[in-house]
Amino acid sequence: MPVDFRIKLAGQNIAIAARFPYVKEYCRDYLTVEKPAFSVCITAEDIAFEREKSAREDQLEGHAVRHFSDAYLETLAVYRKIAVKLLEDNVLLFHGSAISVDGVGYLFTAKSGTGKSTHTRLWRELFGERAVMVNDDKPLLRIGENGVTVYGTPWDGKHRLSTNLAVPLKAICILERGRENRITPVTGRDAYPMLMQQSYRPDDAASMRKTMALVDRLGSSVSLYRLQCSMELEAAETAYKAMEPEAAETGHKAMKPEAAENAYKAMEPETAETAYMAMKERKEKV
Repeated sequence: MPVDFRIKLAGQNIAIAARFPYVKEYCRDYLTVEKPAFSVCITAEDIAFEREKSAREDQLEGHAVRHFSDAYLETLAVYRKIAVKLLEDNVLLFHGSAISVDGVGYLFTAKSGTGKSTHTRLWRELFGERAVMVNDDKPLLRIGENGVTVYGTPWDGKHRLSTNLAVPLKAICILERGRENRITPVTGRDAYPMLMQQSYRPDDAASMRKTMALVDRLGSSVSLYRLQCSMELEAAETAYKAMEPEAAETGHKAMKPEAAENAYKAMEPETAETAYMAMKERKEKV
């Protein structure tokens, strides 16, 4: 039986026409009755696409193909459609673990398996009630004229850690495993490949160009760092001391906001298409 409901994400009210009640339950902390700005309708074809995509990625990674219920796959289809629509409002879906300390947001991103969730758990241990998980897997980022806001969402990872709130994002930190805890500022140019890889990348060229421009603006709007770290509490202390509000202004900034989009447009048509197709082939699971 179809299920119609509304949620509020990143300040936008969204109407959802789902096929399974599980999706509504999944989004229960974000339900609203306010008038929607846009709507999302899920079809059987959307669910089939998610199943095929998941199986294809498992095969490419050399893993046994996992089998998911239609109800769970529908949650992925819903977020995928929402992510594309939110680009129009300068909102990015980003893969990382976001935490707030004293009302200020910090976002940690890395290749899968590096320990993003473990690191933010260390922050919660270090700061206690001062620390609040914003989202442990796929937060939304609104890139505005006066900075970036990070939002909690229901799509919050296997541990289901998130809070329905919004906080200003102070810094993004790229995590790497290391024997010693060492954090250094990085430029937007250096961080751009990882920021792009960790952002949701749509299939159509127009949305992709919008994504590239937003990712570049993201890098120019927050401080950027690279942290080589252990899994000990000292790693959280090292990161916070470098990124706390008073010190974060020393973080390096990125290229001019429109640099990525201008570079894309400046390519010869064949080169641009080649670059776009190459990026599609490197897309990771959302």
